[in-house]
Amino acid sequence: MASAAALTVAAPAKINLFLHVLGRRADGYHRLDSLIAFAALGDRVEVAPATGLALAIEGPFAPGLSSGDDNLVLRAARALAATAGGRVPGAAIRLTKNLPVASGIGGGSSDAAATLKALDTLWRLGLGDAALARLGLGLGADVPVCLFGRTARIAGIGESITPGPVLPPFGVVLANPAVPVSTAAVFKALQGRYSAAAPDVPAMESARDLAAWLSQRNNDLAGPAVALAPVIGDVLDALGATERCLLARLSGSGATCFALYPDDQAAAAAARRMSTAHPGWWVAATRFTDTAPAAMAVGSAKSFE
Repeated sequence: MASAAALTVAAPAKINLFLHVLGRRADGYHRLDSLIAFAALGDRVEVAPATGLALAIEGPFAPGLSSGDDNLVLRAARALAATAGGRVPGAAIRLTKNLPVASGIGGGSSDAAATLKALDTLWRLGLGDAALARLGLGLGADVPVCLFGRTARIAGIGESITPGPVLPPFGVVLANPAVPVSTAAVFKALQGRYSAAAPDVPAMESARDLAAWLSQRNNDLAGPAVALAPVIGDVLDALGATERCLLARLSGSGATCFALYPDDQAAAAAARRMSTAHPGWWVAATRFTDTAPAAMAVGSAKSFE
């Protein structure tokens, strides 16, 4: 089977704008309701033709990952190759790890999704979105929405995905206190405190509108996450104290938190303040990729360099 030229696919950070846990299924998985957006920063996956499969990891958070067989990128590559009946030429994969590991912003899932997209093109399989999503769900509940790659409402364990609204333009700050948090431990600590599904997301004309609507929703994992890693509470307090902050919230199971601002300038100023006050934390100003035309259109690999 012939392969295409080498290519690069962005693996953006995934942010849970709200996350309600609706209950637990008999198989142990939890039923979720969440509005997800993607940031204009993240990891990067590069693939090139090769004999066999090989993974190299670079970037500021590379030391936190193993390039061994349990790496989700390699698992995604092997699963895709198996789906093709093994009739693929192999690939050299390079992961540039710009996002903190085990941080609640879907880094590993987004990396796996980018790998599936890249290798589907490199190997000219043409499997299509639905087949890749089914394959991705076997790797992790967040992989299908990361394959979707746009603002989305998810339900079930993550397999039910519907397009979300076009978001109003605003600035975003991400902050992580350099403490990894176990998703399994956070869900275990939830102890059956479940929520109802949120109503449909209305049309939003401004960042303030979105922040006001989100303020009536929750991240149900925030309490358990703070109990396991109290520093998360410090991050939320620090973000909430920055000038012009509209909303500060935990993403996923943490420990990364995000804050919304009315514009990029406010977000940049807040990120500078946070970085100065907390030099040991990872802090980044960004924006979401799927926003109204008034915001910069972001989505190419250049945004992740």
